[in-house]
Amino acid sequence: MNNQKTETSKTPFVYPNMKLAFVLLVTCFTAWGVAANMTDPLVKVFSQIFTMSNLESALVQFAYYGAYFCLALPAAFINVRFSYKTGVLTGLGLATLGALAFYPASVSMTYGAFLAALFILAAGLSILETSANPFVMAMGPKLTATRRLNLAQAFNPVGTNIGVLLAATLILPNLNPATAEQRAAMAPQALHAIQQLELDAVMMPYVGMAFFLIIIWIMIALVKLPKSEKVAEKVDPADKQHYGFIATLGRLIKLPNYRWGVVAQFFNVAGQTCTWTFTIQYVQEAMGGSATHASDYLQYSLMIFLVSRFVMTWLIGIFRPTLLLGIMALLGTALCVYAAINPSISGVWAIVMISVSLSLMFPTIYGVALNGLGKDAKFGSAGLVMAILGGAIMPVVQGGVIDSYGAAVSYIVPGICFLVVASYGFSSMKRVKD
Repeated sequence: MNNQKTETSKTPFVYPNMKLAFVLLVTCFTAWGVAANMTDPLVKVFSQIFTMSNLESALVQFAYYGAYFCLALPAAFINVRFSYKTGVLTGLGLATLGALAFYPASVSMTYGAFLAALFILAAGLSILETSANPFVMAMGPKLTATRRLNLAQAFNPVGTNIGVLLAATLILPNLNPATAEQRAAMAPQALHAIQQLELDAVMMPYVGMAFFLIIIWIMIALVKLPKSEKVAEKVDPADKQHYGFIATLGRLIKLPNYRWGVVAQFFNVAGQTCTWTFTIQYVQEAMGGSATHASDYLQYSLMIFLVSRFVMTWLIGIFRPTLLLGIMALLGTALCVYAAINPSISGVWAIVMISVSLSLMFPTIYGVALNGLGKDAKFGSAGLVMAILGGAIMPVVQGGVIDSYGAAVSYIVPGICFLVVASYGFSSMKRVKD
């Protein structure tokens, strides 16, 4: 059981006006949920528009999560040099530029231009996430930090559902049903006209999201935080050597709970991205039908993910987070194995129910790994966000497995990823008092 002192629950924030900052940060968690899950169906979309293999189209996720890896460390330097608020604003600004870049990409009609726009968008979200997660944890008592982060992360699935809904209503229905063979037989002018309409459909929701990000940026910029506010303080000049990058990295590497937390986060994000990215392909292989119909099951997955996030936040107040993490990860592996063996309607629902397991993983690994790091959490957070690289690498691996063996067998890939997460959850029970 999770034994937390009663008084900590009465003081969830360090300062009273942190409540407004927390609410605004929740909108950021929602925003990157929209972006991430509007991107998942693009693997299927681009494979159809540009007539590519699953392996080639999976470069969408490589560009998206690769940007997370590249920008997480610069984000940490921003947070150390300035504040978490500065990091959040920088991330929102860069993400806005990336979303707006979808317009010139649709004009150029090249796959590379869309990948570049996605990279810029994800680069901004990387800085945003590297700043927002530890920001939320630093807003109140340490004993409730993991639960507070789970609460904030619970609003991320709101964004994921909106993202999938936007893709299902604005992008997928506008795809021309012509097959790769039919497209190859078309006259260049006819194919160009079809592709232009399809890419315009991809562009519109991203440009719309850019204006939403601008509104969030303005609201956060106007919020005044206390000058003595701990979560925004700069490193004292006398502490620069102690809290410098090399010194901090040396301390972090020596901490097994943090070190293996980065590994677990790599495989958690890998498993999550693999599960959702290829849900549409799995459904079509198991049941047939259109991509639009298959996307309904991805929407079901994310609705379950949303509800489960709030349920898990409640359960963490009762049971140890590390124990729940291990159990949920094992459940995820079992569901993946079942789906791989049974490519049918029951296998489809097994894929959908993996979202129950996923709902707990990211914020819990994050909170457990950063537990007790103090100022080192600014660079520690960067390492955990860099671990999102798993979402860039493993979908490419799974895409290759699909091309060779089919979508059903490919779900062994996320199943293996969840085993690594389970190992971290159970082993952390001995190291962390949660």
